[in-house]
Amino acid sequence: MIRFPAEWEKQSAVLIAWPDQAGDFGANLNDVERSYRFIAETISRYESLIIVCKNAVHQQLIETLLQTGKSAIRFIHAEYNDIWVRDTAFLTVEKDGKPLFLNFRFNGWGGKYEHAADNALNRTMLKNAPFASTPHLDIDMVLEGGSVESDGKGTILTTKQCLLNPNRNPDLSREQIEAQLQKHFGAERVLWIDQENLDGDDTDAHIDTLARFCSPDTIAYTSCNDPSEKHYQSLKNMETQLKALKTASGEPYKLVALDLPKPILDEDGKRLPANYSNFLIINDAVMVPVYDDPMDRTAVDKLAECFPQHEIIATPCRPIVHQYGSLHCMTMQFPANIAID
Repeated sequence: MIRFPAEWEKQSAVLIAWPDQAGDFGANLNDVERSYRFIAETISRYESLIIVCKNAVHQQLIETLLQTGKSAIRFIHAEYNDIWVRDTAFLTVEKDGKPLFLNFRFNGWGGKYEHAADNALNRTMLKNAPFASTPHLDIDMVLEGGSVESDGKGTILTTKQCLLNPNRNPDLSREQIEAQLQKHFGAERVLWIDQENLDGDDTDAHIDTLARFCSPDTIAYTSCNDPSEKHYQSLKNMETQLKALKTASGEPYKLVALDLPKPILDEDGKRLPANYSNFLIINDAVMVPVYDDPMDRTAVDKLAECFPQHEIIATPCRPIVHQYGSLHCMTMQFPANIAID
């Protein structure tokens, strides 16, 4: 019996990897670290936080930045190419009621970036608590955590553009990929969305930028109501597909539209993939990425309706999106049955 828990289920910890001076954020690092500090201190109010950093010197620097929550924070020293641990860290399933870490291969989102250290990150983490005491399985298949959404009840939501992309697993057919999802995640259904990626997204349309389960019968999704917006038609097409999907019991999903913020551009005029679907669910709270945009408030309010038992926390992510990801991309949660201490 294998089950892929939903993100809203009770958690033991969240993992992040802290950026450093040698990384890609460059001149934006100070702004990025202010966002990281907010995120780290917020998560540590609700559950344990594991911070991957480069070495003892890097850890000491991070500790000087943090003002609260230090008792709930653990550090792991490791090499990593990027900070997007959603796509490089273990995915956790339950096998016969016990946690199992899945270690898929990571190939730099289809060979776009250097990735040797990211692909080896899980091996390093296995030498540290809590990972050393939990069984793991190495899987010879490329898969990133941001590419799959689980409702905790056997349904996986994903996109054709990512999982069927020949830059991931060129020798696997759609049927073979579905068989792998069934084998390793216990998937009883795979819901495929045909949707291009947002501008600035180099993941080949990860589902966590587009559509997210809020409950087994509710999906929040990236939307657009401005006909002059580049993504207007494609997102309308995705909306049509979502309306046609059915729950396991045969009912339509309750759909919650999260309109895009105004375009955010980098210093070269390239659009960045800011969206509100990249929220993070933690114990008793939902952290919503915000971008200093008027649409921030609407997204927070809509997600508050989806999660009435959770505190909704607007989380500053405008600096982070300059490296083509946001809040969910930079985090990975672990379920409550993993012992942290």
